[in-house]
Amino acid sequence: MSGPQGGSRKKLVLKIALVVVAAIVGWVVYDLNAPRTAHLREFDADEVARLDTAMWRSYYDKERLRLFNQLSELLRSQYNMPLVRSNLVAYYAADAAFVFKRGKQRSDYEQALPALIKFYESVRQMSDIPFDVNRAAQLELEWWIIHRERSKHAPGDLSRALAELQAEVYRVPVEKLTEHADLRAEAMTIRDTKAEQGGVTEADWARIDELLHRSWRSLKLAVKIG
Repeated sequence: MSGPQGGSRKKLVLKIALVVVAAIVGWVVYDLNAPRTAHLREFDADEVARLDTAMWRSYYDKERLRLFNQLSELLRSQYNMPLVRSNLVAYYAADAAFVFKRGKQRSDYEQALPALIKFYESVRQMSDIPFDVNRAAQLELEWWIIHRERSKHAPGDLSRALAELQAEVYRVPVEKLTEHADLRAEAMTIRDTKAEQGGVTEADWARIDELLHRSWRSLKLAVKIG
């Protein structure tokens, strides 16, 4: 039987629940909107390379959740994004990747562009480098397409496209990024060739990881100021 005390207890529980919900909503709003600065040139090249290799494996294994978590980790550790924001922005990137993965032709691939724009908009809001969001998103998509349709392109096209993306993001001459792009393109070629020949072994992944470490270290040196 419910009496005055029971009613008071229910009201107290309801008030506590409302306070908790309000606190969570306030934290989420703050997380998404509080000003933060990401110093894009101050990344850990070896950590980016480790996550790059891991994300490649997740993408090709069709492990959406694992890729999403790795993207979130990258955004928190290298772009200074808080928890909720890193998850939202990781969703944009993962969504773009898997929309692209399902595509069969350029018109399909271009459906990934809106999510890529959202991704780069989010990075630009925090970035200390004033890159062009739309151009960065388009360059990202372009190297994805060149990589997918590599049989239609000259050997150097993929490397050039990779360099052009980083040249836009970091606002440095594309010629400074040749080594970074060549090494990353070489890693992609190994993955693609081995997959076509029957499968990518752990030894292949170790070689890919080595190339990506060298690639990201080269990028860090190329974009360093002073």
